[in-house]
Amino acid sequence: MTQEPLREEEPPVGREVPAVKVSTGALLRYSAGSLGMGVWITVPGMLLLYFMTDTLGVSPALAGVTLLVPKIVDAVAHPALGTWSDREARRHGHRRRMLTVGLALAFAFTALFTVPSGLSGVGAALWVGVTYTAGNLLFACFQVPYVTTPTELRIGYHERTRVFMFRMAALTVGLLATGVAAPALVASGERAAYSRAAMMLAAFMIVTGLVAVRGVRRLTEERGTLPPSGEGRSVVADVRAALRDRDFRPLLLAYLVTGTTTHLFLAAVPYYTAYILGNEKLTSVLMGAFLGPAVLVGPLWQALSRRHGKQRALMTAQALFLAGCLALWPAGELGAAATVVVAVALGVAFAGLQLLSFSMLSDAVAAAETRGDTRAGAYSGIWTATDATGTALGPYLYALALAIGGFVATTEGTAPQPQRALDLLLIGFTALPAALMALALMFQRRCRLDERGRPETVVRTEPEPTV
Repeated sequence: MTQEPLREEEPPVGREVPAVKVSTGALLRYSAGSLGMGVWITVPGMLLLYFMTDTLGVSPALAGVTLLVPKIVDAVAHPALGTWSDREARRHGHRRRMLTVGLALAFAFTALFTVPSGLSGVGAALWVGVTYTAGNLLFACFQVPYVTTPTELRIGYHERTRVFMFRMAALTVGLLATGVAAPALVASGERAAYSRAAMMLAAFMIVTGLVAVRGVRRLTEERGTLPPSGEGRSVVADVRAALRDRDFRPLLLAYLVTGTTTHLFLAAVPYYTAYILGNEKLTSVLMGAFLGPAVLVGPLWQALSRRHGKQRALMTAQALFLAGCLALWPAGELGAAATVVVAVALGVAFAGLQLLSFSMLSDAVAAAETRGDTRAGAYSGIWTATDATGTALGPYLYALALAIGGFVATTEGTAPQPQRALDLLLIGFTALPAALMALALMFQRRCRLDERGRPETVVRTEPEPTV
């Protein structure tokens, strides 16, 4: 019998999804992809701006633009890749071909930090801009189908959180490992050190990526997926349809601002430790304090979401991150120990921000399915485009703060800075991300996914499980 599509204001209704669990083995294989992709998320976000201003001699203003332009290209490409991913799923029954193409990211990552010795200033910025653009496009080829996979599995409301909890735990382990190891590997500040570190991490990306491809296949074999409905639409039509979704739109805006805030934080850490705390080696310590707790607290956020719903739990994480950013201002005067304590609290909040945002993305896709419009790839493409935009805006805003302050770029490591530059450096690491997270909270308050009815039940056809 044909199901009449529901009007947008009506809550999700339909056939109940059985209370089944995905096997732990399949989730572990799938989550391996987040280990390797955590390298791309962490290392450029944390070190690339600092690498350009303090090793390649690129001015903060030019460095900010260099990081922003590739992400603009990236933001346009992600929705197109989302639509392409849906077409691949419709044609071949899976999305693994695009996923495999994305494994070439490891080579772009190596090239990004292997800048020819004769290049500095503008020339070095051009090299970084080109290789960063290539890397972002390859990352999108992996990330779009990878993120889409859990959103279209035939599972229920709380099981979606469990699937993403495994993925986020692996991602956090990857962020932690690279966030601690990468600054230590490049502590000398020499170009050769950056190149060696990139090659080591690239090998790790390839191995974990191959495991993840097998994990995706195992997940879809176990639970099956609902292929995209209907005929293929244009990229523009897919984007318009997703942005008209009033459940998805505020969630997307909140995630954009949240991503901007967290990536600003990552980009600012090396400057904060070098110029406020006076010890560059504390970068690894601070990243460990930030990401270490995040590995462990996923089950706590899952329990909170079960008790109070994902919306309330996510807003709690946003409020905690906001408070932590404000607490960093006096922590700069109190010293490294106080900063580490605050970083732990921020890490706890970060785990909730990631887990619950992605879990609610799956809920938005499930709610769209009840209206007879199954295009998980399109939603994921727009989501990852938003993620890419946030990764660019965060470092750009911080670079802008440095430029306004008159920060002095160098090729010899840290350099004496005017007091105005130090003031803006601190404001950019504390007050600015706090203000941004307040904006994210405002957008999140407008999301009504949980209020309309948790998508425990969804209307689905009965296809054979896709393998």
